[in-house]
Order: sequence, then C-alpha cells, then structure tokens
Amino acid sequence: MGEATCGVDLGGTKIQAVVLGPDGIIGQARVPTPRSTADEVIAAIVDAAKASLDQAGLQAGDLSGVGIGSPGTIDRDRGIVSLASNVPGFTEPVELGPRVSKELDGVPVKVDNDVRVAILGEHARGAGRPFTDLLGVFVGTGVGGGLVLGGAVREGRGSAGEIGHTVVKDGGRECGCGRRGCLEAYAGRGSMERTARELHAKGRKTILFDLMKKKGRDRLTSGVIADALEKGDKMAMRLIDEAVWALGISLASAQNLLDVEAIMIGGGLGDRLGAPFIDRVAQAMQPRLFVPSRPPAMLTTKFGDLSGALGAAVLAGS
Repeated sequence: MGEATCGVDLGGTKIQAVVLGPDGIIGQARVPTPRSTADEVIAAIVDAAKASLDQAGLQAGDLSGVGIGSPGTIDRDRGIVSLASNVPGFTEPVELGPRVSKELDGVPVKVDNDVRVAILGEHARGAGRPFTDLLGVFVGTGVGGGLVLGGAVREGRGSAGEIGHTVVKDGGRECGCGRRGCLEAYAGRGSMERTARELHAKGRKTILFDLMKKKGRDRLTSGVIADALEKGDKMAMRLIDEAVWALGISLASAQNLLDVEAIMIGGGLGDRLGAPFIDRVAQAMQPRLFVPSRPPAMLTTKFGDLSGALGAAVLAGS
C-alpha cells in the first residue's frame, strides 16, 4: 500500500470520488446517486472509486485507505450508516464500510458523516485553516453540519452538528426525517422541490420544471435553481427567500450557543449561489445574534463540490 487515499462523498444527487496523493488530488470521478436500493448505491460508490483510481493510474491495492462521507447517523467503529433519509435504502442500517472494503480488495474503509468530513478537509487544507472554532453548514439535497471546536472535529456520539434538523418553525413544513419545522424542510433542495411541485400543481407559474427538462435533469438541482433565479422566476426567488430566512434563524441560534470564530456555507446550493447567498444569510442572522457587534466570519468553501470527497480522503489517511 502507498501514500494515496481515496475519498468518496455520498450525496442524495451525486457520488463524488477523488484520489489524494502527497501533492493533492490526482484522480476524480462522479456518478449520479441511484434512486433505487442500497445495493445499487453501494455499487455506484465502488464504480466511482474505481473510476477515480483509473484516472490516477492506480489500483485499489495501491491505496492506504478509503474514506466515505455519508449523510445520516454513523457508527464509525463498524462503518454502519442509518437514518440517511435522502439516500435510497439508507434509512435502515447499512454496513457501508465493510461492503465497500470487500469490493475494493479489502482496503480499509472509514465512514463518517458527510459534512463532518467536508469540514475536516476544509479545516485541514482549505478555507477553514486559520480558525480554531468553526461551524460548517452544507446546503444540498438536505442540510448537514459539522463542528470544529478547539481545533478538532467534534464527533459527539455520532450525530454532532446535525443543524439541518434544528427546528426553525414549530409544527412547520414536513421534513424528510418525518418531523416538522426542521431547517432542512426549508433549505434542503429535496424539500424545495416538493414545495415547488405542490405550488405548481395549485397553478403557480414557474420555469423551474421547464429548465429541468431542458437540462435533462430529473431532480431540482442547484444549477436549475440558479438559472431560474437569473431569469427572475418568482417561485425560485420565494424558495431561496425561505431558505435564507430559515438559515438565518438556525445559524444565529447556533452562534449564540457556540460563539464560533467562523461559519462556512457550502454544499451544492451554497457553492453554486456563492458569496451573494452567504451575504444574505449573514444579514438574516444579524438581528438574531446575541452579540451583533461580533458576528462570525462567513466563509465560502475552498474546494467547492470536491470538499466532501477531499475530506473523506483526509479521513482515510488519519
């Protein structure tokens, strides 16, 4: 085994893999996340890992380890994932680490929460390096969070940092987790799409679904939302307004509790909409901060949509 590691970011829309060498990323691959079963998702993870290895000119036996960032609750010791509502078949426990290791010739596989490993990567090699205390919030199909406190990633009992399931409106919109009023129910793309479809069925006009067809997408992606915003689509504007409102409440509450130096916003939507979106969230937070004169620094990611996979590769080598 060599110095290279492979990292895989499992998302509700896509699976991203990278191979990390001593001097940086030397191979990468991306595949859509299957919408069928856990078995199909695991097969796609293995395919993405092998494709990234092919690009790097390596084989599984050349790796010192593989890391996987997954949504949901993680049993790190056994590599088991559960309660990942945005990934088909992953609501019930899935032995992700052992099964991927078996398919990759027995290479050791570590599994942790997807946003936690993204923050690990950004803190180790990216935009989070200057900070000792950092909250990361990744806004994609769902909304995940990760914490760095005292220079170390906070693990808790396996689900630390799940800011997407903090409540912003008691009894509010139903979330994919089955509860109501979660941040993810307003800022996650999956919930945004459900809301858009409900409004469209009631006669509200939007170009979101026309753009989806034109782009050949079967889901509401960050790129579709961004394009609709650029064209002044009122429904897209409403969805983002709600996301900003919910993020403002949740992040201000987290800041009042933790008083971190910086908050990083990434994920598909955060990376695609970038600094203007993050500035709006900061403005929504400001009147809700207990110490408004000392707000946290608001950061974009350095590695964009590769943050999760790169962080998983860092995890594999740790």
